Amino acid sequence: MPSTSGLGVGRYGRGVLAPAWDTVRLSLHVLAATVWVGGQLVLAALVPTLRAAGAEVPRAAARRFNQIAWPAFAVLVATGIWNVIEVEHTDSPSGRYHAVLYAKLAVVLVSGLTAYLHARARTKAGLAVFGALTGVSALAALVLGIVLAG
Repeated sequence: MPSTSGLGVGRYGRGVLAPAWDTVRLSLHVLAATVWVGGQLVLAALVPTLRAAGAEVPRAAARRFNQIAWPAFAVLVATGIWNVIEVEHTDSPSGRYHAVLYAKLAVVLVSGLTAYLHARARTKAGLAVFGALTGVSALAALVLGIVLAG
């Protein structure tokens, strides 16, 4: 089967720049990770400034962020499943690959669960603990994704 990576050379013919499905899949996954992980980092950095602007401002910013963060998380899960299907179908991955994949699935689950709990937390301690766990697990999923990509 011809390659579906890159800009479509091979699948669509030499010199044709039509995007291949691998490019679409990976681009969507990276874009969603940028929103999910990067957005958390930016929002965390802004919290002190937001607090200074008013007690309810951080909560309002977080609610607005959630309107794009959760759809991004859904895209991450969908394209992650698509990634696994593609790799399993075409590459016959090793046992090490599967070990890293299972670790990534675990931290993705933790990231989603702790983000959900963070959004529902009502105490400063709950916000801090679940926020930190969400951020650390999201970063861990990002790093493990890079390891899986090789």
